[in-house]
Amino acid sequence: MARTLENLLGPHALRQNGEKVSISSLCGKDRVIGIYVSAGWCPPCKGFTPKLIDLYNKVKSSDQGITFEVVFVSWDKDESSFTEYFSSMPWLALPFGNERKAKLCKKYRVQGIPKLVLVDGETGQTITRDGYSHLMEDENGAEFPWRRKKFSEIVNGKLLKDGKEVEANDELKGKIVGLYFSAHWCPPCRIFTPELIRIYEKVKSNGKKFEIVFISSDRSEDSFTSYANSMPWLALPFGDTRAQMLKNLYEVEGIPMLVMLDETGNVITLDGRLGVQEDIDGQEFPWYPKPISELTEGAAITLNEAACLVLFVEPEDEEVDKARDLLLQPATEEYNKGEHRDLFFFIGADDEICDPVRNFANLPDQTPLLTILDFPEQKVYVSEEKKNVTTEIAAKFVQDYLNETLPSQQIRNS
Repeated sequence: MARTLENLLGPHALRQNGEKVSISSLCGKDRVIGIYVSAGWCPPCKGFTPKLIDLYNKVKSSDQGITFEVVFVSWDKDESSFTEYFSSMPWLALPFGNERKAKLCKKYRVQGIPKLVLVDGETGQTITRDGYSHLMEDENGAEFPWRRKKFSEIVNGKLLKDGKEVEANDELKGKIVGLYFSAHWCPPCRIFTPELIRIYEKVKSNGKKFEIVFISSDRSEDSFTSYANSMPWLALPFGDTRAQMLKNLYEVEGIPMLVMLDETGNVITLDGRLGVQEDIDGQEFPWYPKPISELTEGAAITLNEAACLVLFVEPEDEEVDKARDLLLQPATEEYNKGEHRDLFFFIGADDEICDPVRNFANLPDQTPLLTILDFPEQKVYVSEEKKNVTTEIAAKFVQDYLNETLPSQQIRNS
């Protein structure tokens, strides 16, 4: 997995004395790499950095068999500020102004700092994107590196059903489970809850083994009780410590959020909300993600957070089917990467969002049009093929993008 991490971080990082350290040397069994996005001008960062230094030194001197290294990715505004801040750190850093910062921030959804991502040095897989919260809650690092626990391990215990206590494992065993993160004070939640109740009752009436657990972000027990009583499903008790553990496990950053789990507790989708909103009859329950989706308003979150290949076509059914067939191979390859996908695939046909997306990206009004829209980096990639897009052309277009050899255009909007 050294190649994967080199693609993300580059071939080397730096020590304070300027010595280059190869990223591949950080990889291996029982190794954990921390990617620390921070800046000297940021007060929360300056408060967190000493805690991370304490953890770093503690792991380095322990006998728990884990090798821990941190790579600092600077959000400082100039090189002198970077140098001054880096001088307080005992670990490595990417060179200031490194062009890979944008890719790292996009991959790990860095929307604010400090951000600590932990990566498995053997597999390259993400251990957690929320090392900050984990360390703030576990300053001694007793559970470092905070590998994910199974859902069944966390949820085990009492839940509420019609105001009475029941055992979680008895109620959830062998069922599709929706974890509904919500709160009464949240207007979008109050709008979504009736939609979810309707689809919940419809799915249950069709004989599906489905249960939902409400996980509250309410600010008072009265609000929680009032809101929970309006729902026909289970709830975690107010103030239960499992709520934060589940929020950390599924990296809940906003509500309402509906996480769908299969009968064994594995994630089906983190965006069950979109499934409920777009599948009003519940025909596609439990909303397994697809390699290729149609470009609709529901795709807006993905467009804003990740690079997306969009093939714009005429809205006729045969054109949409043809587009889906020619994208299937590269889309499936990316889909099989799970959370490590570099690209999401869409077909743009007749949804109302298509024209605004074209206008924002300054795309020509033509079909077919094969594009990759990287809104997080404000870049657009457009295929030179203007008439006959084939599977081979689409596959090469994707591969050139992944190899970073595809020319891009900067999005310029007034």
